[in-house]
Amino acid sequence: MTEANATVDAPASAMRAGGHGVSLGEATRVWARIAALSFGGPAGQIAVMHRILVEEKRWIGETRFLHALNYCMLLPGPEAQQLAVYVGWLMHRTPGGLIAGILFVLPGIVAIMALSWIYAAFGNVGLVQGLFFGLKAAVLAVVLEAVVRIGKRALKNRIMLGIAAAAFVAIFAFDVPFPIIILAAGLVGFVGGRLGRPEFAVGGGHGSGTGKTLADADSLLGEGTPPHARPTLGWSLRVGAICLALWLGPVLALLLTLGPGDVFGQIAVFFSKMAVVTFGGAYAVLAYVAQQAVDHYGWLQPSEMLDGLGMAETTPGPLIMVTQFVGFMGAFRDPGALPPLLAGTLGGLLTTWVTFVPCFLWIFLGAPFVEALRGNKALGGALSAITAAVVGVVLNLAVWFALHVLFGRLEPVHGAGVTLDVPVLSTINIPSLVLTIGAVLAVFRFKVGMIPTLTVCALLGLALHVGAS
Repeated sequence: MTEANATVDAPASAMRAGGHGVSLGEATRVWARIAALSFGGPAGQIAVMHRILVEEKRWIGETRFLHALNYCMLLPGPEAQQLAVYVGWLMHRTPGGLIAGILFVLPGIVAIMALSWIYAAFGNVGLVQGLFFGLKAAVLAVVLEAVVRIGKRALKNRIMLGIAAAAFVAIFAFDVPFPIIILAAGLVGFVGGRLGRPEFAVGGGHGSGTGKTLADADSLLGEGTPPHARPTLGWSLRVGAICLALWLGPVLALLLTLGPGDVFGQIAVFFSKMAVVTFGGAYAVLAYVAQQAVDHYGWLQPSEMLDGLGMAETTPGPLIMVTQFVGFMGAFRDPGALPPLLAGTLGGLLTTWVTFVPCFLWIFLGAPFVEALRGNKALGGALSAITAAVVGVVLNLAVWFALHVLFGRLEPVHGAGVTLDVPVLSTINIPSLVLTIGAVLAVFRFKVGMIPTLTVCALLGLALHVGAS
């Protein structure tokens, strides 16, 4: 009998709160394994967690896993990382949540930082430019695939289709702020779910495997609520105060010492705001981040934003880790008295800190109350509507990427309160178009995985540069 099966077969008395039989050391090894396999964006990461935590280890049942995921999808920030924090907290209290959440992002922090150094030092070298030229085409195909994947899951009736269409038109044509779109969709879904409308009961979550469903009662955690997962006012006040101090303390210190005009103060404030309003995952928020980082702050160019996404796609961890690259480049180009690479490193780490510390706040503060809301129809309705709106926002991101990847120049066209960036057809990039078509065919027609597609496109971009030089 294996160790896992021995634990599953343990007496029911050992499965009660605090007695599930999984040590913190064993959990740490499992979370490290999940972190090392966390490629493929939130869908792939959640699928990995489901396979390991539900099907293999049997720590948590199917219904409880999806309930936790539903809550995490309603939160700003990366739902996959927050789901890891949630399950880690359920299993081993606060230490378990901290270990699960930190390990989930640690490989990505190291990888993105190393790639940012290489990009800053050699980004203008032709070979590096060729490499990222190919990556951009593949990233466009991956984003398009994300639109289709989320759409198939979320748009199961006309109301959901209408919400997605309205979200796309609002952000693409009228530049409505992303948080307003998400809040409006959530309100509509909440009301629809509360009224019991069946259109809002489509459910949420990513694909969760095809094996036999594990009932909550048959999992190691069981179907009851552990004592530490029951909300108390004292716990809420303590965890809220600690997490807020860790999150906003450095922001206030930078503003007081360096002022709001310094690049580090700007990074701290902007990405702290982003941590509050970035609903819907990395794909949905990238349009907002790109708009501010490129157009408002001037930290990087649109093509460099795509380069950063290519880095995040090819490294483990949440896709929102692309923000570390944005912060790195912003500080690298405005280092003040610091050496540029040191300033970039500090800017990237600062970005990561203010991006991910709030994730622990949302889980530690809110999860005890959410555990008491399992089966709430209004919450499920809000989730369904938000997921539908995210489809429209991600479609906007795909269009934005396509315009900047395939055309050298865009011209704004104004009319009837609408502003659209229209491509100049004569500036179309034929090699980029060919690579993009190939990447789309690989992803959609031949079902090639994300990593092979990115790798081949990067190598083709490199070959095109060598051939042209």
